[in-house]
Amino acid sequence: MTGGQYVFNDVTLLITHYNRSSSLIRLLDAFRILGCHFEDIVVSDDGSRPEHFQVLQDAGNEYQFRLVTTPVNRGLGNNINKGQDAVRTPFTLYVQEDFVPTEIFPQQFSEVLQLMKDRPELDIARFYAYFRYPYLKPVAHGFSEMRFRLLLPGYLKFYMYSDHPHLRRDNFFSRFGRYTEGVKGDVTEYRMMMSFLQQKGKGLFYEDFKGLFDQKNSA
Repeated sequence: MTGGQYVFNDVTLLITHYNRSSSLIRLLDAFRILGCHFEDIVVSDDGSRPEHFQVLQDAGNEYQFRLVTTPVNRGLGNNINKGQDAVRTPFTLYVQEDFVPTEIFPQQFSEVLQLMKDRPELDIARFYAYFRYPYLKPVAHGFSEMRFRLLLPGYLKFYMYSDHPHLRRDNFFSRFGRYTEGVKGDVTEYRMMMSFLQQKGKGLFYEDFKGLFDQKNSA
């Protein structure tokens, strides 16, 4: 951090987008207002309608992002895969376009990025959820390590991975495989979640799970 500016070297901000160009601009503006600067920004578009695609093309220079496109809609799995393929940095901050970071995000992200660098066994750090992961071991700065044991009670223990905003390493595909394409988005997410469990993935969870991002769905 320098003078209210947060410079996140080694991190690419990867945003998946489909027909919500105003939400995308809102997200990019929010990071700019918070003083967040990433080594690279990639926007992966899933065949948006012409009026939204034109906004993306026009905004590329202003917000300094690389646009990855497809001629037709191919679903969430393909959109994440081709976006991640374009990433060239050791870490990826993955965010869908309808989220907005809160005021405390930059400092907390700085802390967890250092935790990830210090602990190479960690695969992801999760920043948003609909419910608290049930089995957590406190680490630092509001982040806890998710614990999975098959004999622990309840089905919520399986939800260690989520498509909600998270930080991950550049070896994510080699560790857990690519996202399943040609199926509904919730199936894509479920299959990645199961792969994460099968490969014994490890990750951090922010206990105030709606404190770092707001989800603002727009028409």
